[in-house]
Amino acid sequence: MHLPPQRWTILVLLFVSRTGLGLQFQTLGSVSDQLLEVFDFGFAEIGSLVGAFFLSGLVFAMPAGFVGRYATDKTLVATGLAALAVGGALAAIATGFGMFATARMICGIGFVLTTIYFTKMVTDWFTGKELATAMAVLVMSWPFGIAIGQIGYVWLAELFNWRIPFLLASIYCALGAVGVWVIYRAPRTSDNSIQSTSWGLPRSELVLTLLASGVWALFNAAYIVYLSFATRILMDGGYGSVGAAATVSIASWVFLFSGILCGQLVDRFGRSDEILYVCLTVGACALLLLPLTNLAVVLCLIFGLIGIAPAGVIMALTVQAMSPQNRAFGMGIFFVGYFLLQAPAPGIAGWLFDISGDPYWPILFAAVLFVFAGLCNVGFRATQKRWGVA
Repeated sequence: MHLPPQRWTILVLLFVSRTGLGLQFQTLGSVSDQLLEVFDFGFAEIGSLVGAFFLSGLVFAMPAGFVGRYATDKTLVATGLAALAVGGALAAIATGFGMFATARMICGIGFVLTTIYFTKMVTDWFTGKELATAMAVLVMSWPFGIAIGQIGYVWLAELFNWRIPFLLASIYCALGAVGVWVIYRAPRTSDNSIQSTSWGLPRSELVLTLLASGVWALFNAAYIVYLSFATRILMDGGYGSVGAAATVSIASWVFLFSGILCGQLVDRFGRSDEILYVCLTVGACALLLLPLTNLAVVLCLIFGLIGIAPAGVIMALTVQAMSPQNRAFGMGIFFVGYFLLQAPAPGIAGWLFDISGDPYWPILFAAVLFVFAGLCNVGFRATQKRWGVA
């Protein structure tokens, strides 16, 4: 019997534990109707609470990248998952906007730590070995957790109350922290002692890292706006709340396969830019056509099969942007740009919904974000060419 290489076993562990990020993130969006009723929130407030999950990254991403030079990846990921568990537990007992915002920002601290070091773990294990595929597997754990939440949380909230999803997500994150702490082992080639101890990156690496973070942030912001507002378009078209959530979640379920397939195509044949631009174009078109609710299943399928498929391809840009000795601190800078662009997006989408009363406005906004993600990738390649970066 031939066992799989150790790096794939490690990837399974990281995938399972990172699913908790999506499960915790989706809690608030799935119970938003109950929160609107119980706390008399507006859509802008709901959008702001969704975005607060990413707000901590603006403050903590760079320090989190720097502390990776002195603490192990395993320690930092386990700590981050524990913070996600604590934030979710606080949200479960929240009595107003302030407590929800605090809870979401605590979750955000955990999200910063885990996102940076989950990514670094995969990069350390897979550099030069199916990296785009491995990144796709890691990245799809996020929509996998979200998809489970989209279906399960609405049902649980209606059957019990809105607090249960937060509690279950917290338990999962706590178990993930234990799993990573007990099981994870760093590759032999990984050594924190080779990390640079200076603050900053060379100019070329800094610009490339920020451009790569722009691609990733805009891409993810569009996906999050889709998750938050596509259900309302379907409900306006006659869908029930559970049916709308299940239909929108098709994209996340399909991505579990399309993301790996897209990574495999790039690892084997190259053409990463061409694949990315085609996927972004098709994804934007699927969003623009979403008001055709009689085609909703097909459009959500296309969005997941093609539109969000190049997630792993985008994350692989980080390896091209920074050298190994700068990777921990560079990932901190990468996620500063990511959070800076992504955090306001749900609030802007909610504001567009509030002033228009039409859920299509946020979806138009998501399509525009896809376009700008492609433009950031154009800038990344132009910068590589200008400075002769391989």
